[in-house]
Amino acid sequence: MVILATKVYVKGEARDRALDSLESLVANDLADLEAEFTLGLRDDGFPSVTLTGEDAPAARSLLTEEWGAITPHREAGETYVGTLDSWDDDGFVLDAGTSVRIPSDEFGLGQGSPSQIRKRFGLVQHMPLRFVEGDEGEPARLADEERDRLYEWTRGTGRVNVNSATRAEVRATVNRSGHPHDIVTVERLGLLEQSIVCREETDAPGLLSDIGPHLQAELLAVVP
Repeated sequence: MVILATKVYVKGEARDRALDSLESLVANDLADLEAEFTLGLRDDGFPSVTLTGEDAPAARSLLTEEWGAITPHREAGETYVGTLDSWDDDGFVLDAGTSVRIPSDEFGLGQGSPSQIRKRFGLVQHMPLRFVEGDEGEPARLADEERDRLYEWTRGTGRVNVNSATRAEVRATVNRSGHPHDIVTVERLGLLEQSIVCREETDAPGLLSDIGPHLQAELLAVVP
């Protein structure tokens, strides 16, 4: 079994659509392997994937690489994935099966309060983030590859990050809002967290303003 490091926190029909989407994504990930799977959902919102078949070990590794995995035992110095649960004046709290606090001086993302940094880099709630487990008595920190990814966003063409919606739902909303030609693509950050990549001439805050009324979600613009 592998516990995927992405959360299902929507309810009702939206939850059913999210789980259907995840089942399709996992099936696609494992298409070339001799492995069968059963999808479940833990009480804390993290999906579980039970694997059987000749390629089950390879399937576990592939899903861990693709989604990150929630594990009860983390080793100091190793990189894991947690979802952004909350933030305060002192830092971020990630949900990695247990709460992982990352102090603001371990962000490596420049000046500003945690709230300001969150908005500057478009860190919508529940977005998966990679972190390095601290040594005993030492705090966790954002992983170097995570910092690099976030800085790359601020050097790009602008983005609008969204939570509480599948990639297909975000794409459909962009189309309904009349903006299909104003974006490059919709990148999947997690199951329900997406990043709309703007074209060079597209104003990210303007796009956010247009699509925001059509999504019951948190949206944050990343402006280069």
